[in-house]
Amino acid sequence: MKQLTTLLLFLIGVMGGGILIGILTAPGDWYAALQKPFFNPPNWIFGPVWTLLYLAIAYIGWRLWLQPEQAVLRGLWSLQMGLNFLWSPAFFAAQMPVLALLIILLLLGAISLFVRRAWQSDRLLAVLFVPYVAWVGFATALNAAIVFLN
Repeated sequence: MKQLTTLLLFLIGVMGGGILIGILTAPGDWYAALQKPFFNPPNWIFGPVWTLLYLAIAYIGWRLWLQPEQAVLRGLWSLQMGLNFLWSPAFFAAQMPVLALLIILLLLGAISLFVRRAWQSDRLLAVLFVPYVAWVGFATALNAAIVFLN
């Protein structure tokens, strides 16, 4: 029962944090007026993609919570979570795409390092982060293109 409670706390923390930040930093007129690259996806795609990714991120965080010997992975998980939650305020609220690009590059590095390190000790965690790496890689290209075009 304790493990289920902890899993629920991770789900609430990760999903709730993502939803709250999404609501507080929703794209507005500033974002709509930006020049965007040809590969910019429709806005409706972001919600479903982030929902699936946050579910995986929460599960991974919970699994790491149960493995106290995984201090390095726990640190990388915490780092990526902080960087993840910083990106939207930097990009949408502060309207600073260059700062957001720096944040997302650090995020991409953190999750890539997480996958590399997790591959050695818990391959399931590494594999579950691969879609996250792919999406953040795409988002990094999108952020960089917006910086370049504007």
